[in-house]
Amino acid sequence: MFEYVEGGSYDASPQATRSAGRALALYHSLLADFRSTFRLPSGSYHDADSVRQAVHPTVGALPLDRRPQPEVVTAAAQWLAESYRFCGQQSDNAGLRSWNEQIVHGDWHPGNMLFRDQAVVAVVDYDAARLQQRVIDLANGALQFSIIGGSDDTTVWPEQVDLPRFGAFMAGYAEVCPPSPGERRAVPFLMCEAMIAEAVLPIAATGSFGRIDGFAFLNMVQRKVAWILKHLHELHAAMGSQA
Repeated sequence: MFEYVEGGSYDASPQATRSAGRALALYHSLLADFRSTFRLPSGSYHDADSVRQAVHPTVGALPLDRRPQPEVVTAAAQWLAESYRFCGQQSDNAGLRSWNEQIVHGDWHPGNMLFRDQAVVAVVDYDAARLQQRVIDLANGALQFSIIGGSDDTTVWPEQVDLPRFGAFMAGYAEVCPPSPGERRAVPFLMCEAMIAEAVLPIAATGSFGRIDGFAFLNMVQRKVAWILKHLHELHAAMGSQA
């Protein structure tokens, strides 16, 4: 049984986006010193064996009747594998493994919260809560609230993230928990890791991403990851007020 909370869905406004970032920071702040009496899971999308092992099996999982030339698919999988490794190293180089772990939400996205008057009034779905560095939660939230999607035709999805929404989410978070310089450096790389992990795991298992063709989805992720890595300066500039 849950208390009924009146609210609606995310409207993608700067105010709602900033509120979502601030709510995540409040969540992290409240749990920063909490110590659980039971063992919490700790796995994440960052530098995960399961993700590395799933990248290349996506090739064999793609339906034969919709599979491009083998060398095309293999090259895409290799690019994603190398990018995942590179981004993991960059996140670690920023200091990630030396930062404290705490309980995080693990699935901070618009569908897991209710809004009223462009403010978060409730957060749901705590099934993925676990013990991690807070920046892993922060980066995934920043991705979920700034990614630009569209129809099932991923070829027309824009490659860029929504920089104003990205900046609003990070600014809301910084109102409560200003990220350290190292955390800000790690955020774009962790966003790339999160995208790759979210794509390759289901595609390796089923050959598709829900209703979307598996290779088309991988190709879209490749374009988005490439854009982030090419525009690190813009992403860091969007976080500049928190420096």
